[in-house]
Amino acid sequence: MPKFYFEDFSPGWKAEYGPRVITREEMIGFATQFDPQPMHLDEEAAARTMLGGLGASGWHTCAFMMKMIADGFLLDAASMGAPGIDEVKWLKPVRPGDSLTVSGRVLSARVSQSKPDRGFVTLHWEVSNERGETVMTLTCPQMLLRRNAGAPA
Repeated sequence: MPKFYFEDFSPGWKAEYGPRVITREEMIGFATQFDPQPMHLDEEAAARTMLGGLGASGWHTCAFMMKMIADGFLLDAASMGAPGIDEVKWLKPVRPGDSLTVSGRVLSARVSQSKPDRGFVTLHWEVSNERGETVMTLTCPQMLLRRNAGAPA
C-alpha cells in the first residue's frame, strides 16, 4: 500500500537523500557495460580528456541518483512512472570516492485533465558531492495516482 500520493507533493516540497559513496569499481563496471569511453574506463586515458581524470558516465550518475530517489520515496509512492525527462545537465565530473547527496524539490503539480485519477508533479533534482559542488541537475514530471481519485481537481 503506497504511503505517498499526488496530494503529498505540492510546490515547496523538498527532500534530501544520501550521502552515498561512488566507487571506482562501480564507475568502471557501469562504463564497461554501458558507456565504454576512455574517460570512464582508464585513469591514463582519462587524464588526456576534457575531464582531466577518471569520471563517472553521466548516465551512471543518473542511475545512481535514481536508486537514491527510489529508496528515498519512490518505492513508497503511488508512482505511475514518468513520461520523460525535461532536462538533464552534467555540470562537473563525478570522481571515484565522491560522496553524493541528492536533493529535490517540487516545481509544480497539476491534476491530469484527461485522467482525473492521477496527477503530474514536476520535480527538480540536484546531485552534489561532499564539497558542496552540484555535479548534475535533472528536471522531470512524475505521474502519481491521486489518493481520492473522485475528488474535484
